[in-house]
Amino acid sequence: MTGFGSASGQSDRFTASVEIKAVNNRHLKVSTRLPDVLGSLEPLIEKTVREAVARGTVSVSVRFSAVGQASRYQISSELLTGYWNQLRAITQTSGVPLPEVNALLTLPGVISDELSSSLDAAEEWPFLEGIVSEALGGLNEFRQREGESMRAELQQCCEQIATNLESVIERAPEVVNNYRDKVLERVRELLEGSGATVEPDNLIREVSVFADRCDINEEITRLRCHIDEFLKVINGPTSQGRKLDFLSQEMFREINTTGSKASNVEIAHHVVEMKAAVEKIREILGNVE
Repeated sequence: MTGFGSASGQSDRFTASVEIKAVNNRHLKVSTRLPDVLGSLEPLIEKTVREAVARGTVSVSVRFSAVGQASRYQISSELLTGYWNQLRAITQTSGVPLPEVNALLTLPGVISDELSSSLDAAEEWPFLEGIVSEALGGLNEFRQREGESMRAELQQCCEQIATNLESVIERAPEVVNNYRDKVLERVRELLEGSGATVEPDNLIREVSVFADRCDINEEITRLRCHIDEFLKVINGPTSQGRKLDFLSQEMFREINTTGSKASNVEIAHHVVEMKAAVEKIREILGNVE
C-alpha cells in the first residue's frame, strides 16, 4: 500500500523533520536517509517502522539541525594554512602549479562539523522517536483511507461472485434435464423404424452417471463458505492480506471446477464473470498489507 507521512519538532537544542514514504511491495523493506551524526540511530528507526508497518518499501528521510546555529560547519584556518604551505613548498621544487583553494576544502580536517562534536545521538533518540512515530501515524492514516477504498472494491467483487453463483445454482438442475432430453432424442432418432426399444433402467443409469459427474453442489457449498470468510476478514479489525490471497485462490479453484463440470452455456457465462471478479480481487490484494 502507498502512503506518506511527515512530522517535525523542536527541542531546546535541536530541530528535526521526518518524511516517510511507502510504496507497494509484497515484503517489508526499510531504507533510511539520515545525517551522519544520527547514523547510530538507524537500527532504532528501522525497528520503529517495522512495528508500525508490515509490508511495503518504506523510505525514511530525516533532517536534523541545531537551534539558532547559522552554520554547523567550520573551516580550520590553521589546517588549511598548513596544507597550503606544504603544497607551495612542493610546487617550488617540482614546478607543478598550485591548486585552487576550494580544492583544499576536501582534505581531512579542513572542514569540521560542530554538530557532530556536540551531539550524543542516543540522548536525542527520545526526541527523534516521537517525531518518527508522529510521521508513521500520518502514514498509516493515509494507508487506512486507501485501505477503506480497497475494502469497498473487494466487497463489490465478492457480491458480483455471489450474484453469479446464485444464477448458476438456479440453472444447475437444467444441466441434467437437458442431458436426459438430448439422450432420449438421440435414441429415438437412432432406433426410429427399427422396432427396437430402450429399457428405462438403462436410460436412468446413463443419466445418473452423468448427473453424478456434473454435480457441483460441493463446489457451490465451498465457494459460498470462501465468500463468507473473505467478507468476514475484510470487514474485520485487522489486516490479513495473506489469508485473503489464499481465499482468492480457493475461490478461483472452485469456480474453475464448476465451469469444467457443468456443461451449460449460460453457466459458462456466469463462470467467466466470476473468474473476472476473482482476477480483480487478486490485483487489489497485490497492494494489501
